[in-house]
Amino acid sequence: MKEFDPLLMASRDVSSILLAGIAPRPIALVSTIDKEGNPNLSPFSFYNAFGVNPTTLIFSPSRRGRDNTVKHTYENIKEVPEVVIHAVTYDMVQQTSLSSTEYEKWVNEFKKSGFTAIPSVAVKPFRVKESPLHFECKVRDVIETGKQGGSANLVICEILKIHINEKFLDGNNKLQTEKLDLVGRMGEDVYVRASGDALFHVPKPLLTHGIGVDALPDTVRLSKVLSGNDLGILGNIEKIPDFDRIRSLQNNKELGIKYADRFVVHQKAKELISIGHIEEALELLFAFG
Repeated sequence: MKEFDPLLMASRDVSSILLAGIAPRPIALVSTIDKEGNPNLSPFSFYNAFGVNPTTLIFSPSRRGRDNTVKHTYENIKEVPEVVIHAVTYDMVQQTSLSSTEYEKWVNEFKKSGFTAIPSVAVKPFRVKESPLHFECKVRDVIETGKQGGSANLVICEILKIHINEKFLDGNNKLQTEKLDLVGRMGEDVYVRASGDALFHVPKPLLTHGIGVDALPDTVRLSKVLSGNDLGILGNIEKIPDFDRIRSLQNNKELGIKYADRFVVHQKAKELISIGHIEEALELLFAFG
């Protein structure tokens, strides 16, 4: 692997690697207001959630690398420490991008981007009607990581009110992420759409203890057919197949499998994994793999 030392690199080159490699990043469309009542709207992809008690959202309107200036969002927060953070969907991504234009401070990005400003309940900044998910927040703290160009300004927010478009809720008022059609930022001008075939499920190993990849036979663990993802799925099974079940498979002549057909066995196991028959795949591998 090629080695890079960020301390010896130009900030723009480090930024390019981070933006391309730490992705996809969720987008916070942030609404603020200054002490004169002028609204501002701007997106940030240095953003995420970090806790629920208290609720903690953090985004960073970093200093500009080219001239070390700060964004209007950051200036407004210093004057009025309140924000509304909006989810960004595919239907609104082009308008969101337009709102990132560096207009003069007095310019209203709601109007420039064509978004509809609606009143908030608990804070002064306006909400974006077109977004399906709004977080009205107070700013608890701002951490400046430096004074040089490219330094982060961590805006730590606590949620006061949440607004969700009802069509994205199920009967139990659970937010259905599959329906949101969110977008994320990659590197340069590349975005990603979180919907359709791009979505998939990975069971979380929180309530059970999987056997682990290290419990798989060496011939399986070092397979040239099974991928790392395949091994991870197998390692999440709670227990090794029963010996009697393994012996039964080995004695089943109808399967037509021989010990020497390892490649065939691994291919078959891979197919079983792909359709969710994980335990069956593991049994097959222990019996013939």
